[in-house]
Amino acid sequence: MPAQVEFDTVPQLFQRLCNRYHGHERAVLRHKVRGEGWQDITWEGLQDRVHALAGYLHRQGVRKGDRVALLSENRPEWAVSDLAAQLLGAANVSIYTSLPPSKVGYILRDSGAKVCIVSVPVQRKKVQEIAADCPALQEVIVLSEVPETPPVPMTHWNDALDAGREYWAAHAAELTEGAEDIAPDDMSALIYTSGTTGEPKGVVLTHRNFCSNVKAALQCVSFGEDDHHLSFLPLSHAFERTAGHTAVLAAGATISYAESIEAVSQNLQEVQPTLMISVPRMFEKVYNRVTKQAGEGSVVQQKIFEWAVEVGERYARAQQEEGAGPVLRAQKAVAHRLVFSKLHEKLGGNLRFAVSGGAALPKEIGTFFQAAGVTIIEGYGLTETAPILTVNPSGAPRYGTVGHVLPGVTVAIQPLDADAPVGAVSGSDYPTSLTTPEGEILVKGPNVMDKYWGRPEETRAAFDKNGWYHSGDVGRFVDGYLEITDRIKHMVVTEGGKNVYPGPIEETFKTKGWVHQIVVIGEGRPFLSALVVPDFESLRMRVRNEGIDESQYDDAALLSLGPVQSLFEELFGTYNREAAAHEKIRNFRLLATPFTVEEGTLTPTLKLRRGIIEDRHADRIDAMYEEFGR
Repeated sequence: MPAQVEFDTVPQLFQRLCNRYHGHERAVLRHKVRGEGWQDITWEGLQDRVHALAGYLHRQGVRKGDRVALLSENRPEWAVSDLAAQLLGAANVSIYTSLPPSKVGYILRDSGAKVCIVSVPVQRKKVQEIAADCPALQEVIVLSEVPETPPVPMTHWNDALDAGREYWAAHAAELTEGAEDIAPDDMSALIYTSGTTGEPKGVVLTHRNFCSNVKAALQCVSFGEDDHHLSFLPLSHAFERTAGHTAVLAAGATISYAESIEAVSQNLQEVQPTLMISVPRMFEKVYNRVTKQAGEGSVVQQKIFEWAVEVGERYARAQQEEGAGPVLRAQKAVAHRLVFSKLHEKLGGNLRFAVSGGAALPKEIGTFFQAAGVTIIEGYGLTETAPILTVNPSGAPRYGTVGHVLPGVTVAIQPLDADAPVGAVSGSDYPTSLTTPEGEILVKGPNVMDKYWGRPEETRAAFDKNGWYHSGDVGRFVDGYLEITDRIKHMVVTEGGKNVYPGPIEETFKTKGWVHQIVVIGEGRPFLSALVVPDFESLRMRVRNEGIDESQYDDAALLSLGPVQSLFEELFGTYNREAAAHEKIRNFRLLATPFTVEEGTLTPTLKLRRGIIEDRHADRIDAMYEEFGR
């Protein structure tokens, strides 16, 4: 479904949408106010706030090309801040709220941000701690209370808007003309990659990058004016920024902001969104919870659950082919009423489809949700590509793949032992017969980044002489659908010279209810091993069913119990019976402490920092191999 207006820059998109909906009193943003419930912000209200903040920023000296940092959770002020910066031609530098002060300081210094907008006190204190080491930082705009003796000038959000309204009113013609002069190739945002190794790099994304990506995505994914999105993925991430912010606005739909990640389940019930954009982990949690409950039911209940899933799968296949007949439709209705209706209710009861990105969605989970009547559209992309490259068609998703290439984008595969790419596919050209060998994914298109901020050598290294951007991801085309294998840098070469990608192996365990996190180890080793963080909620339930009083054990002590060790030995034994010899996991260790962003073993986008994890657990890893005399 195309965007509601024509646009080539974000200011064009915003101004034209405001004109389109002026006088309609149509809600564009919604947020929950304590004690007052969900509150609407109309397009008129959004325009007033954006103009007010843009006026204040301009009064304070923010000009085209400057950087405005934003350290905030998802909330209306995030959207206002982003759009205000865009109107001035400044770049939004979004910072993950999960980052420690040192990382916040690094990004503020590296970007040279002139202004930083911060939300709650815990975020403000991070900026206070490092402000003295950020020479370019001139002012902080605070959504919470302002401290009495700040280390850098601080202004409360409401005061900034009040002053900015007056300034905009006096300079409206000048500021409007300036917004119209912003060009597609001007910088729109500076997004810092998660950085699984080393310091994060700033990715320079232009208005052309974002706008071309949004328009292409809306040709493939049916966002419309009647849709309603619950936003809870960090807007600092390119995926939510493009898909859950700019694309939803361009479609004329409504965005509600979740109160927090912890409140998402409750907010789904309250908001009843028609579409949801998420990462696989949320779907994995729902899947594990539903299948575990089914497995703990009576024999009859288990049989009904299995029958319902089988009917749902047959129905989905039939709908993609000749269409479901009356008998199958009737069976599907019964399956929904008996089994799947509760799942739909948990998701708000109004969901048309869900979009998954940011990591690989296990095939088993996608298939299950489709059987349950919730189609998950999985896509793929990178921060450097603004970010969407491919997306599964909603009418014919193929789980285990990331779909077709977007219109305007070209993707090719370069086999790891070859010098040139093969199988280049341009968007809207879906050769169903195309199957390629595995190799690195290369990209061209208007959505590909301009450069890495202040890193000319790394920019040059990212592109080859023919202009292909090298993604670092490994994949192949299968019948015109792109299938991702893993990251090149994650490839493990065992002592015997076997190449193993740990990602697909780790994904097989994500659908097992006992596993919360897993890291496969094996570089330069004689065989693969694994570090596992169990799902302690499920594990305690299992131990309780064994007749053990689990409340007497903390997490670490729980892992030493015989039934727990036996459970995981059985889990890995079942996997190993089906795995290739070089992909068998021959030893493992259970960890009581999960990998987290705060302690540095996960990136802000929850990707494993494998090198750091292996360093932290070197003794455990060595012990696993010593047990086999290696």
